Amino acid sequence: MTILESLIRNQNENKAISILAYKPEYKGLWDNFVSFSKNGNFLFYRDYMEYHSDRFRDHSLLFFKNKKLVGLLPANLDHHTLHSHAGLTFGGVISGYDMSQPLMLAIFDKLLEHCKNEDITQIIYKAIPHIYHSLPADEDLYALFRNDAKLIARNVSSTIYTPEKRQFDGSRKESLRKAKKNNLVVKRSYDLKSFMEIAKYVLMEKHGVRPVHSADELAPLMSRFPDNIKLFASYKQEVMLAGIIIFESANVAHGQYAANSATGRSIGAQDIIEDYLINEYYKDKKYFDFGISTLKLGRELNEGLLTRKEGFGASATTYDFYELKIS
Repeated sequence: MTILESLIRNQNENKAISILAYKPEYKGLWDNFVSFSKNGNFLFYRDYMEYHSDRFRDHSLLFFKNKKLVGLLPANLDHHTLHSHAGLTFGGVISGYDMSQPLMLAIFDKLLEHCKNEDITQIIYKAIPHIYHSLPADEDLYALFRNDAKLIARNVSSTIYTPEKRQFDGSRKESLRKAKKNNLVVKRSYDLKSFMEIAKYVLMEKHGVRPVHSADELAPLMSRFPDNIKLFASYKQEVMLAGIIIFESANVAHGQYAANSATGRSIGAQDIIEDYLINEYYKDKKYFDFGISTLKLGRELNEGLLTRKEGFGASATTYDFYELKIS
């Protein structure tokens, strides 16, 4: 294809693209597209996105090509900034299996046109990490590059590719030895209140902050998504010592929250949960993701936390944020 032919094709693609702002009557259409997309996640279902709708002014978008839905953008508006989405860990363009690179470029052209019409001056774009893709879906990253987007944050998460798990290091093996010696038992738990009490104590003790979610917020989410949001805990004589809340998607078991009591830290109460999840419960899942070990938009690395995760054989996955100025 010549340069001229490519330009003509892109112009034709752009003319065929239309945008609709999300409305409640589009819920079925939206959720169905997420279910059959190549990079969708349960976080993008409207029942998940709207649990904190009181905090965010929704400005999610649907993209159509010749009246066929071809992409979604979970988003909220804050003054003159469009976030994709400030209430989600990530949330770039959700693509169908027929997404092409020229189509994504045309979607971005239409998105920028929409932003200008709405007096939006910038987009903060949270790309969907590759581990959540059912098929490669980086067309948006190229479109960001073509539009001179700036990388403004890169958080480092620690991920195990489970088909080729590595051995745990000596520290993790020693912690597991202590846990087994103390006869700790790991099981799926529904005692969210006890877990959140541990989480609250740990966060206040270490960082002087409270958990982002309360038990009252998490409980309805867990009831709406029982196959996706699960709590696992370790016990000694029926007393919960540690717990991990897993956000489970098609390819990834992601540790969203982890909390370990003072007693639990001394006897490997969290390690034995992770061992169970990696080697038993999620042994057939493609990835086990521990979550990020960075602060201040990735500028600060918690090396102690990272070293612990790498002790399980995990290596780096990045969660990237971009800033796209609207000229």
